[in-house]
Amino acid sequence: MAEQTPSKRLKMTGSGPLIGTHNGHFHADEALAVYMLKSLPTYNHSSLVRTRDPNLLSTCHTVVDVGGEYHPAQNRYDHHQRTFTMTFPSRPTKLSSAGLVYLHFGKPIIALQTGLEEGSQEVDILWKKVYEEFIEALDAHDNGISAYDPSETKKIKKRFYDGGIGLGSLVGDLNNNFDDEKGMTPDQAQEAEDQRFLTASSLMGTTFLRKLQYYHRAWLPARTLVHQTYDARKEYDEKGRVMVFSKNCPWKDHLYTLEAEHPDEEKVLFVLYPESEHEGSKWRIQAVSMSKDSFENRQGLPEAWRGVRDDQLSEISGIGGCIFAHASGFIGGNKTKEGALEMARRSVEM
Repeated sequence: MAEQTPSKRLKMTGSGPLIGTHNGHFHADEALAVYMLKSLPTYNHSSLVRTRDPNLLSTCHTVVDVGGEYHPAQNRYDHHQRTFTMTFPSRPTKLSSAGLVYLHFGKPIIALQTGLEEGSQEVDILWKKVYEEFIEALDAHDNGISAYDPSETKKIKKRFYDGGIGLGSLVGDLNNNFDDEKGMTPDQAQEAEDQRFLTASSLMGTTFLRKLQYYHRAWLPARTLVHQTYDARKEYDEKGRVMVFSKNCPWKDHLYTLEAEHPDEEKVLFVLYPESEHEGSKWRIQAVSMSKDSFENRQGLPEAWRGVRDDQLSEISGIGGCIFAHASGFIGGNKTKEGALEMARRSVEM
């Protein structure tokens, strides 16, 4: 695409420090990097210049994903130079512009969005967690790094085509389609491209904020409850194979972490929790999967129960109040806590 003239491009400047990134085909990493910067008070009123012209980039206060320079003191955050090897602390993946901006500005962004003190332990925990669970995948995608070791996946074949759907592909879909610019002047084409980039940036930013909100409001508070429930698990099963929560919460991640810290202890096989916090709530029994992302259970509900419901399930199992057992055996339900607990006790001995 033809570059806009400097005079045209500079009309985009506003009252805040000018942010620069490249024009042309855009990706998820710089779309998020720009959004994160603009979420900070310093950049709230900043405008964006999308160009590869070095003269224009030199007028920018902060430049991301272009310019061939990583120099935080000068607010330059590019990762494409051959000498660049920066990674997030204790992580192996080379950073993209998203990771770079998050590395330097993530903690103040988290503090601003959550109301927590920037120097607090909670912000540090969230900073690391959001990187590992969200930002790192964007860094890997932009740097062409597979989530799997190629030497171990040569013989793996997909059972079906998943469309490659992910944030990277959704952002990619916002780029020009064939003949989109037909009949446009270079200025009109650049303006249309810039608008699509802002749409991509909003998509990435909204997703980032929702992830942060989840880890702040749900995942982080759940840590204490999971620790307490893990410590009390032998009250229900002498080998500690059943955990009974007082309320449903994001337990999986914390459970795997606790188990890694206690390698000599029996693994938890089933987790029980009420469907709601209302009195008389029904209860769920859920099998623990082999790993965080696995669909394979350590031990599922008994085969004879699977796909059976209500009175028929109670008759087969010999347990009153049964509601259902999923056909795959990963989850079931009972009208009472006592009934769900009995389902768990029978299941661990199968």
